[in-house]
Amino acid sequence: MMDKIKVFTGNSNKPLALEICEHLGITLGKSEVKSFSDGEVYVDIQESVRGVEVYVVQSTCPPCNNNLMELLIMLDAFKRASAVSITAVLPYYGYARQDRKVAPRTPISAKLVADLITTAGATRVVCVDLHAGQIQGFFNIPVDHLYATPVILNYIKENFVDDIVIVSPDAGGVERARAFAKRLGANLAIIDKRRPAPNVSEVMNIIGDVANKTAIILDDMIDTAGTITQAAVALQKQGAKQIYACCSHAVLSGPAMDRLEKSPIKELVVTNTIPKREGTVSDKIKRLSVGPLLGEAIKRIHYGESVSSLFV
Repeated sequence: MMDKIKVFTGNSNKPLALEICEHLGITLGKSEVKSFSDGEVYVDIQESVRGVEVYVVQSTCPPCNNNLMELLIMLDAFKRASAVSITAVLPYYGYARQDRKVAPRTPISAKLVADLITTAGATRVVCVDLHAGQIQGFFNIPVDHLYATPVILNYIKENFVDDIVIVSPDAGGVERARAFAKRLGANLAIIDKRRPAPNVSEVMNIIGDVANKTAIILDDMIDTAGTITQAAVALQKQGAKQIYACCSHAVLSGPAMDRLEKSPIKELVVTNTIPKREGTVSDKIKRLSVGPLLGEAIKRIHYGESVSSLFV
């Protein structure tokens, strides 16, 4: 029945799409996604998809708007080519941080993007570690929300043994950090942080004991790295023995790399939901693959099996 599945990708994360296909035992679908000289995106699907389950793998990572347009145009192309179902596989969901009105007259862009994806032709969405869980409710189509937890958790179990403390860099990440700490039998610490402006954070206090322990900071994404590097400095001042950091989505924009290199963080563990880009490669960064996880989720969706059991 796997001949009824076809996986395609735009230009955002082709290596991850190839890993997914390798797990499924199929070849990547043939398509051409390019831009005209004026910047318009052009898509050419080079094989029949009539009556086939189509999965479009596309992270809406930098360049965010271009990758989003590629996704939308590909979805429209498959809809017009009579695919029986079209699943948008979004390892990284751009605009996820704009999930509510934080001030008068501001948009809820995460909802707008959800509407665009649905209107373009998606019949299902698969995503990894949404910044806010309520984004699932922005869609009126099925959403499978996957977690990179098993991938990161296995790495921590294999590489860290004693005296570890899981650190949440802010109050919003406490639930995630608590779940990790429980599975590892580790202690939990919380950074009390205030953010005076977007992409600007100020660490105020640490709740929990980190002295003489290996601190592992856990977050869903790292953008400019201000939060995580300030947290690392605060942990160092409180006597943490070694400091590591883990996140699902390595956006790493602006001054992120410079901040990471100068920080006391010994290693940053990330996944490949966002691919390596020029200027985001460092000896401090360890990248883990979510390709097998996404491939297994696609297989279970195809056969009508439970996806949530992957995370029990």
